[in-house]
Amino acid sequence: MKTFATLIHALDSTNKTTHKYEAIYRFLDTADETDKLWFLALFTGRRPKRSVNTTLLKQWAITLTGLPEWLFVESYATVGDLGETIALILPPSQQTTEQSLSQWMEQIIALRDGTEDEKREFVIDAWMHLNLTERFIFNKLIGGSFRIGVSSKTLINAFANYYKLEPATVTHSLMGDWQMDQVNFKDLIHGKFTEVHKSKPYPFCLAYGLDKEMEELGKVEQWQVEYKWDGIRAQIIKREGEVFIWSRGEELITAQFPEIEQQFLNWDKDFVVDGELLVLIDNQIQNFTSLQKRLNRKTLTKKMLQELPVVVYLYDLLEYEGEDLRATTLQQRRIYLETLAANNPSASVFLSHRLPATTWAQVVEAREQSRAHSSEGLMLKNIDSPYHSGRKRGDWWKWKLDPLTIDAVLIYAQKGSGRRSGHYTDYTFAIRNGDALVTIAKAYSGLTDKEIQEVSKFVNKNAIEKFGPVRTVKPELVFEIAFEGIGLSSRHKSGVALRFPRIKRWRRDKTVADIDTLEQVKSLIK
Repeated sequence: MKTFATLIHALDSTNKTTHKYEAIYRFLDTADETDKLWFLALFTGRRPKRSVNTTLLKQWAITLTGLPEWLFVESYATVGDLGETIALILPPSQQTTEQSLSQWMEQIIALRDGTEDEKREFVIDAWMHLNLTERFIFNKLIGGSFRIGVSSKTLINAFANYYKLEPATVTHSLMGDWQMDQVNFKDLIHGKFTEVHKSKPYPFCLAYGLDKEMEELGKVEQWQVEYKWDGIRAQIIKREGEVFIWSRGEELITAQFPEIEQQFLNWDKDFVVDGELLVLIDNQIQNFTSLQKRLNRKTLTKKMLQELPVVVYLYDLLEYEGEDLRATTLQQRRIYLETLAANNPSASVFLSHRLPATTWAQVVEAREQSRAHSSEGLMLKNIDSPYHSGRKRGDWWKWKLDPLTIDAVLIYAQKGSGRRSGHYTDYTFAIRNGDALVTIAKAYSGLTDKEIQEVSKFVNKNAIEKFGPVRTVKPELVFEIAFEGIGLSSRHKSGVALRFPRIKRWRRDKTVADIDTLEQVKSLIK
């Protein structure tokens, strides 16, 4: 447990990816194989069910410390996490234990069928043998709410680098259908329980933001011009009668799009295609908000599949019948792709439309009109370009529209984590709806360190209410919020959701009377 606690503390103490890598490497250097396996099990959501009701944990902690309940409630409101609050209020432990993570997990699982007295005795004894960080982790594990503060991409890349494996191999291994009692760590990591070669994707070819004048690109005929869609970029692989869908973030997302998997299972031949997953309703591409409702769900209901139908717009063909086509020109790959699509007609699969343009002025005009087509700009691809691994300047360019902006007022603030834990850095903004204010977006970036300090001082002086770690503040500070897209959403009080909101600037020249109205914001929806 000490080794695991050291890892979790290190991961929660930094926002730098390199430091997270180093922490994971140290854990892999020192932990035994079973603890490493439990680490992966916890990361991939295979944590055991709750063994002890959190209400009981709270009662036992209050009894053990002798604190009045009101003080515990106040402490909980300040800390914002029950497991951490309990760990902080308990008296320092006088004993230690050398039990490993796997030994703790075995006992926690076995405790599920114990009596309340047995559970209380076990929990209090554990508290008295663990330090602060270990107690916090123990509380989260036994309460069934433990999560690891690292992204899947970071963890997968760290394991891939450490064991000298390809990230796709690690991804496919971890995301497969494996159980703790049926695998061992070494074989799991190396893909012994999955047929990795079938699903192996290629590195995505990426584009640079356009930083040249049109005329510097040469003749317009040398470029394939397409809309830049705001969906999920994906590689769809069909090999040996199976279909696999990989996101650009190196996540295996096949199960999230069963209708797309089925469509490609019906296609002839083996291939790897590159495209974009989008929601299409009444022949109109929807914004990302609609697609987001389909993501990361354990169960997709028939109603959801009907109301949010997903389609694919294909960009490229990377492999056909086992032959790697990436070194051929885009122009040639497009011909192959058109032939493949023509031989496999599908109601859910389309070719990305090549915009006709004989002058750069027409390309500029197409970009200006792209938002009307639910696009966030244009892609410019040299027709002689191969399909690179990653980015290569000069072959593929993305020319996005300038972000949309609104003026909104700060109404809620919460302190950040890690090095930002001493300041209010997580903000909620509102716009006007009649005489009321309605929340429109959360934003965490865009201010300088000096501005963050100024906002924090304002929050400390002007907090009206507190809800756990959140503070309600006087609606006085106005900010310009930039975002990439906007759509209707029943999940937000305003009825509107913004795509990638961030603070563009602090509008010190404006007051709350100058913020945008809900009617004005909704007028941005096309």
